[in-house]
Amino acid sequence: MTNANLYFLLDQRFAAEGARPAIRSRDGAAMTFHDLRTGAARYAHALAALGVEPGDRVTVQVEKSLAAVLLYLGCLKAGAVFQPLNTAYTESEVDYFVGDAEPKIIVCDPARQQAYRALGDGHKVLAVVNLDQHGQGSLADLASRMDEQGETVARGPDDLAGLLYTSGTTGRSKGAMITHRNLSSNAESLIELWRITEDDVLLHALPIFHVHGLYVALNTAFLSGAEIIWFDRFDAAVVISSLPSATLMMGVPTFYTRLLGTASFTRDTCARMRLFISGSAPLLAETHTEFSARTGHAILERYGMTETGMIASNPYQGARVAGTVGFALPGVDVRITGGQPGVLEVKGPNVFKGYWRMPEKTKEEFTADQYFITGDVGTIDEEGRIAIVGRAKDLIISGGFNVYPKEVEEVLDALPGILESAVIGVPHPDFGEGVIAVVTAKGPLPPEAEMIAHVSAKLARFKVPKRIHVVEELPRNAMGKVQKAELRKRHADAFKAPA
Repeated sequence: MTNANLYFLLDQRFAAEGARPAIRSRDGAAMTFHDLRTGAARYAHALAALGVEPGDRVTVQVEKSLAAVLLYLGCLKAGAVFQPLNTAYTESEVDYFVGDAEPKIIVCDPARQQAYRALGDGHKVLAVVNLDQHGQGSLADLASRMDEQGETVARGPDDLAGLLYTSGTTGRSKGAMITHRNLSSNAESLIELWRITEDDVLLHALPIFHVHGLYVALNTAFLSGAEIIWFDRFDAAVVISSLPSATLMMGVPTFYTRLLGTASFTRDTCARMRLFISGSAPLLAETHTEFSARTGHAILERYGMTETGMIASNPYQGARVAGTVGFALPGVDVRITGGQPGVLEVKGPNVFKGYWRMPEKTKEEFTADQYFITGDVGTIDEEGRIAIVGRAKDLIISGGFNVYPKEVEEVLDALPGILESAVIGVPHPDFGEGVIAVVTAKGPLPPEAEMIAHVSAKLARFKVPKRIHVVEELPRNAMGKVQKAELRKRHADAFKAPA
């Protein structure tokens, strides 16, 4: 029986590429594909030495580093379950994740070692080891003393490779169980769709505690044999200086708006680039248009979730339509329920196994014929092209009528002075929910009454914001997605009568 461990696939590629450069960073550090093989083996042995067995969870909250990549590969090779955590999570948040996942070990920044050892003792964690932003620490020291060869632990296609927690904007965070088949099927599809080869050079400025930077970027580059230019974080000026050496970039919309805000970002700097890909948050149509005019490149927008990996992508060849996320990936079925717009449901090898130790919640989120209910509201046209209108939980019901925020936001974003808008529903004494908009400015804005009148001329009265608030910036999560739950909290009293 073939070993379905994702690392088994990666290792074959690493062996074939040998001494070719795999990753190089701005500070001069570099790794060949051979180095990835030996490093993964050392970290797999180190995990085993700490008591990690196949199926055990390994909780990881460390800064981005090349050693952190080896730790990820080592977890796969050892048959362990990689559980990455956002570096911004506080000790109390991590306490919840550790209590829920029950990992065998915790890997953390040295500054958190003492606190996490105490935390780990409370949850019967076997060991707490550290790894810093430079790839140094007690785990790196242990790995350096290990054998650089070793067998890859056999895993079945439905065995867990990752445990990634959802953001938990409502209720407690849920652990999405990601299998080896989920990861390998997604990586293979994306490599084919985006035509990634060993001749590509990927610019990597994303965090690696998230699906985008960890699974989409790393897995596709490793499995295709592409080289990676490594950045600890996104810095527009530094990224622009490296574009002439790259062919491929994956980013969030914020990356692209920051590039456009830099005068040195020109068509010439992108001359060697083959493809710019955007995801994790909606890309404004305005950004898509401005980027194309500046560079001659149409950004390829795709769509996915923690629970599903990538679901859909605009085509490599053919129209990349602003405001849409393209077509379902090969082997992935997407449908809409409840009319158009309606809730998107998805089925395929990319769809996760369920929520960790939450069988009832898992059952609720799947239909009788095993489609996962994404909670995203969208449309599918006759060609099969998908557009996302918003989240079902962001749907506004005002006076009994459904208001989809995206439709209102598109009208507001067309106003010359508005940079970006977020439309939300908040409690209203007459309508149940009242529509309000929160906007940021890129220039002089008309008075509120004029902006409301502009929307009134385009949309039905029940969709028109009753108030428009101007703010310096919209609240976002680590991947640049606007946090509408936070906006609803901030503006909950917008229609409350004065005391």
